[in-house]
Amino acid sequence: MKKIGVFVCHCGKNISSTVNIEKVVDEISKYPGVTYCEDYKYMCSSPGQQLVQKAILEHKLDGVVVSACSPTLHEQTFRNAAEISGMNPFMLEIANIREQCSWVHSDMKVATPKAISIIKTVVEKTKLNEALSPLKAEVIPKVLIIGAGIAGIQASLDIADAGHQVILLEKSPSIGGHMAQLSETFPTLDCSQCILTPKMVAVSQHKNIKLLTYSELEDLSGSIGNFKVKIKKKASYVDNEKCTGCGACTEKCPSKVISEFDEGLGKRKAIYTPFPQAVPNKPVLDKDHCIYFLKDGKCGICKITCTLDAIDFNQKDKIIEEEVGAIIVATGYELYPIKNMVEYGAGKYPDVVNGLQFERLLSASGPTNGNIRRPSDGKIPKRIVFLSCVGSRDPEHHQSYCSKICCMYMAKHALLYKENVKDGESIIFFIDVRTGGKDYEEFYTRAKQEGEILYVRGKPSRIIKEGDDLIVWSINTLTGKHLRINCDMVVLSMSMIPSKGIMALAKVLRIPTNDYGFLSEAHPKLRPVESIVPGFYLAGTVQGPKDIPEIVSQASAAAAKVLALFANDEISHSPVTAIVDEDICSGCGICIPVCPYDARELGGMQPKAKVNELLCEGCGICVAVCPSGASQQKNETDTQIGNMIEALL
Repeated sequence: MKKIGVFVCHCGKNISSTVNIEKVVDEISKYPGVTYCEDYKYMCSSPGQQLVQKAILEHKLDGVVVSACSPTLHEQTFRNAAEISGMNPFMLEIANIREQCSWVHSDMKVATPKAISIIKTVVEKTKLNEALSPLKAEVIPKVLIIGAGIAGIQASLDIADAGHQVILLEKSPSIGGHMAQLSETFPTLDCSQCILTPKMVAVSQHKNIKLLTYSELEDLSGSIGNFKVKIKKKASYVDNEKCTGCGACTEKCPSKVISEFDEGLGKRKAIYTPFPQAVPNKPVLDKDHCIYFLKDGKCGICKITCTLDAIDFNQKDKIIEEEVGAIIVATGYELYPIKNMVEYGAGKYPDVVNGLQFERLLSASGPTNGNIRRPSDGKIPKRIVFLSCVGSRDPEHHQSYCSKICCMYMAKHALLYKENVKDGESIIFFIDVRTGGKDYEEFYTRAKQEGEILYVRGKPSRIIKEGDDLIVWSINTLTGKHLRINCDMVVLSMSMIPSKGIMALAKVLRIPTNDYGFLSEAHPKLRPVESIVPGFYLAGTVQGPKDIPEIVSQASAAAAKVLALFANDEISHSPVTAIVDEDICSGCGICIPVCPYDARELGGMQPKAKVNELLCEGCGICVAVCPSGASQQKNETDTQIGNMIEALL
């Protein structure tokens, strides 16, 4: 019989405030199989770990149960400590008596016996644990980065500069993301393009970066260190090897459509480059709006115009297959649809615009060349009302979270508007002002003083149109007065939401999301750039609303995690995987399609289920669906589970 040691943590007052530690130690000391039991205030501290190590050596322990917090936090910590003392690390288990006991109870009379029961179940599990050895796998030192906004660009350059190969994937015709649409950036008001374009060019010229624009992830298999990906390179109908980006085809194209880059405020051609500084600076042909495709070849002016014969109407989508060791997801954000704000006339009144649309009006490369004009009639707006928290902090109707950057970009918009229209008037309606960043408070103060911006506390109820004016109805919540304000334009600071298609991508990548569709990190404090699925890292607003400095910092952090992974030729994979008893397996195949990691297949003359242990993440789904009990999980067998239940009962 194994000699098992149990160590009970007080966790300061996190556990001891609702669990009688002394009684727990007394009861567990008497439990069959427990050789040694001790408590300590902070087991995860260095003295606490040394206490475990000393007990293993002195009492010749075969197994250890640490009764403390979630295994997500410190299981690896204690397993490392056990291994130093010569014990197989997989003979150590965590009994979670904090999150699953002390934190959910206030009555010590209820929490204490529950803690004792939890520990007993884990002792029973440990009795039948096997000594396991980590699996080894080769690491492919190449990374796939999905999304080429500022987050993807920064992560790409960091990894490529360190000497590793990068595949940078972007679904749009150009890299740059939303930052490329901005006029200036707060709080320094430096030109967005001026600071972004050098990085975009560096990406396109870097020998270690393979840039795939107008492309999307099609399929993925494998696990950390060894992923196989399929990428669909969409047909642009332009041969980039021949094309020089001269722009003659775009100039002659007769078809004009709404420009996505200008947020619907300008026009582009059917064959186009999104913006002057685009990378790559090669056009793509929009098949859905091209006269040649819509009218059975009745146009073709672009092909006739191109002297290099770079236009290829027969070009097809192609699939590119790559092998990578890690994946960074940096797919960015979208703005909450403005059409959802019907009470503000959004979608009905052209002079009610969102923040990105106003950025394009401010931009020198925008549809009005940086001269602010009303979309409805091209007139100079003399009074603009800016509304904060539109779609944000509104759990009843829209999003409950704060979008973090709106207060700052409203102040920036109002300030830049005053610089553009000297006699203009800026009015900002706000719930409260949040300036959580370096020099943000100072920028906010500057905007109020230099820009002579009027801040009104209150959230407008509706906007209507009378003649050429927009009428904003609200209440000043400080004075209690009803307000009726005439203005020429309204700018809505819409909430940030995950980019389109993120839910489908998350399913392919097997990464969980939160309630709003943002990708979830492994731990909000200790592992903020890692996914719970090994090998996937998160950067930028794919995880939640952020400003540019935070995005860049997180992108570099994700890059650092990838570089740490690539520092080793091999990677250790957890041996806690599923196994199959071939003598019992009937070869029914039920377990094959339910495996979310593609880790199972049928093989052999008489087909039996087989497990690829390097792909298996030990989720246990196959064990649950197996009708014969042939599928088991190492150190989580049916016998162990049964013994744990008996200990509870």
